[in-house]
Parts: sequence; structure tokens; C-alpha cells
Amino acid sequence: MAKSVADFMEQIVARNAGEKEFHQAVHEVVESLWPVLDQRPEYRKAKVLERICEPERVILFRVPWVDDAGEVQVNRGFRIEMNSAIGPYKGGLRFHPSVNLGILKFLAFEQVFKNSLTTLPMGGGKGGSDFDPKGKSDMEVMRFCQSFMSELFRHIGADTDVPAGDIGVGGREIGYLFGQYKKLRNEFTGVLTGKGLNWGGSLIRPEATGYGSVYFAAEMLGTRGETLEGKTCIVSGSGNVAQYTVEKLLDLGAKPVTLSDSNGFIHDPAGLDREKLAFVMQLKNIRRGRIKEYAEKFKGATYAQIDPSVGHNPLWSVKAQCAFPSATQNEINARDAANLVGSGVYVVSEGANMPTTPDGVKLFLDKKILYGPGKAANAGGVSTSGLEMSQNSLRLSWSREEVDQRLHGIMKAIHKACVEAADAFGTPGNYVNGANIAGFLKVADAMMDQGVV
Repeated sequence: MAKSVADFMEQIVARNAGEKEFHQAVHEVVESLWPVLDQRPEYRKAKVLERICEPERVILFRVPWVDDAGEVQVNRGFRIEMNSAIGPYKGGLRFHPSVNLGILKFLAFEQVFKNSLTTLPMGGGKGGSDFDPKGKSDMEVMRFCQSFMSELFRHIGADTDVPAGDIGVGGREIGYLFGQYKKLRNEFTGVLTGKGLNWGGSLIRPEATGYGSVYFAAEMLGTRGETLEGKTCIVSGSGNVAQYTVEKLLDLGAKPVTLSDSNGFIHDPAGLDREKLAFVMQLKNIRRGRIKEYAEKFKGATYAQIDPSVGHNPLWSVKAQCAFPSATQNEINARDAANLVGSGVYVVSEGANMPTTPDGVKLFLDKKILYGPGKAANAGGVSTSGLEMSQNSLRLSWSREEVDQRLHGIMKAIHKACVEAADAFGTPGNYVNGANIAGFLKVADAMMDQGVV
């Protein structure tokens, strides 16, 4: 039995060699939970933490498909079914060249705690492929998705595992995946979320992750008697999460001034407005272009290319009060975090999964800024996926206002749970500890009730 966090991590690293993102995610959670294990020795005796770190099932398979030139291509497909103690596995599919076992295990591990926080009965899972949809035709994406689902369909189901979208998997991909599932199973069930509105999707689902991270930031500000009204906000990314973060910031009277993609970022000191956001949505969702076109279109906006070799991203040096990292994991390192704080940022609400490195997180906590970690702040997406599952089960469709109201209520409840757990275990205001502890307790208690399985 591990006597310290270091002992425990030594075992994790030895068992999961080379999976650095997974090691990072586990270490952050275990540090928060060690005092809980000291107070609740029954968890230690039942090896709850060891079991939570081990996936219940890992599915790995080949995905052969034919491109438009008639060439056979082979990708690798994954599904990590991490923990089903409180409900069917739930988590996105990611199509991106960086996808590997370690990244998906980190995402699935995070998803367990995030889903627990939502108040909905959902376990944690994640999946995807190293396939890159960028630059592929619709027909190539369709053929890939059909091949991918031809294996995945054996392992998922409305009461077993309900995948959703993630990076590289939007409405187009979900449509192709669902069509193939329906054909193979000869049934119409809510086995994927993020579906089209005409065939079982939920209003607000595309918006939910971005909206939720803004709602969480508003709740954090509320603890200091402040609102988002008039605040300058920097947002990274320009995909689904970033777009709807900007939309909700505009709804609440804030001024978003940046967006980015993998090549660089735009800074618009005048702030994005509805017209500029509509241009970004058309650029990214329809034309699938690069964000630098924004600076060519709108006067006063500048574009800066990102050079990974310099060791920091100048986007995080833009003067602002609030930051919404909404691109990908580890996009804010210690230097970026210092630049953020130095440029006046005192609210960070993570729309992406684990976008801040451990050194960056430590700096945020040391500086006592309002820092909402991804597993809490970006739980709006999976929350609304859960609401989509409920609507599918009931054969009902709720109005936009009703779904948004439920989402807002869930984000308030997540914030409250984080605050209360952090207070109860002696670290008031620490949302990292609060989210980890609140998420863990619900899953751990369910695991204890269900025995050693």
C-alpha cells in the first residue's frame, strides 16, 4: 500500500510507462485526495483509488478506409471505458493525429470526476482515433467514420457507453457515425450525443461547453461580488468551445478580444461582436479556414504567428481580467501563467481539458486567483449530453430556454459542490481540490456499495 503521493505515483508510472498526460492527470487528482484517504481509511483498504486509476476496459482496433484517390489508409481506433460506478460510460471521441493511449486515458480519467460533478448518472469514458479530418473530403470522412463505427458498435449502447464529439468530431462526424450504428444495429437509440436536431439532438448542445465555462466564471466572480459585465476576456481556440464562449461573454456584457488556432492568434482591441463572431463561425465551421483571415477582414485587429520554439504563447500576455483557455491540453505553461497574472488576469475558467501544466496551476493557486479547472468549468458540454440522453429516453425535445436554464442550474450546482468540498477539507477557495474531492466522493461511495468489481 502506497504510503505517500510519491509512492503511489511511482506505481502509476511503472504500470503506465510513457503515458505522460495520464501521469499528470492522476498526480493532480491524487494530491487533492490524499487528505481524504487519511480521513476515510475504508477507501484505502478497498483500494478505491487504485481501481479508479485502472480502466475497466480498453478497446483498441484498426480502422481501414479508402481515400478519394483509391488508396487504402489504416488508422488506429480506441475506446477507454474508465468507470461505470454511477452510470453508463460517457465521454467524447477525438479525431486528431496526436491521439494515443496515454492522452485518451487522461481524458477518460478526468471525465469520471467531471461527470460525477454534473449531478447526472454518468460514468466516464473517452475514445477516438489518430485520423485527421483536416483537409479530407466529406466522402473520405464518411468512409472513415463508417469503418470506425463498424468496430465500435459492438462495445457501445444507450445503457452501456454513450460517446459524444470532441476535437475533430463535430456534427458531420456524429451524423456519419450514428448512421452506421443505426444500420448495423437496426435500431434508433440515443447511443451518441451531439446529434442533429431533426434526429434526436438537443438544443444548446453545441453551445454547452463554452456557455458552461462562462457560467462557471460568473459564479466564481460572484463570490467576490463581481460580474462579467465590462470585463476584457482573452479566449484561445476558435472551434466550437471558443465560439460559444465568446457568444455567452457577449450575452453577459463582457468584451472578448482574442481567438487562436494552431498557427497563431488574433487580437482585436475593439472586441469581438455578433457580426465578427458570425464571420468566425462561417470561416471555421463552413470554410474550415485559418484564423488569420479575421485580421485581414477587420480593421484594427492584428494576427501573430505562434512559434513553439520560444517556450511561451504571446496570446497569454494580452491585457485582460479573465481568461478562457479553450483549445487543448497543456497550452498554458508556467511562463504563460506568469504572463497572464502579470497582464492583470485574475479569473481563469478552463473550457479545454487540462489546458494548464502543473507549474501553471501551482502559480494560479499561489496567487489566489479565481481558477476553475476543466473538470468543473467545462462540464457544461457533458451535462447537456446527459440532458440529450434524458430527452432521447423520454422521446421528448425541450425548448432552448429550458435546456439553457437546466445547464445554468447544473453549473451553479457544480460550483457550489466545489466550494463546499474545498471548505470541508481545509482549502477554502481552492477549486482544484474542491472539484477533485467532490467528484471522487460520489464515485468512491458507489464503488464501495457495489463491491470489488
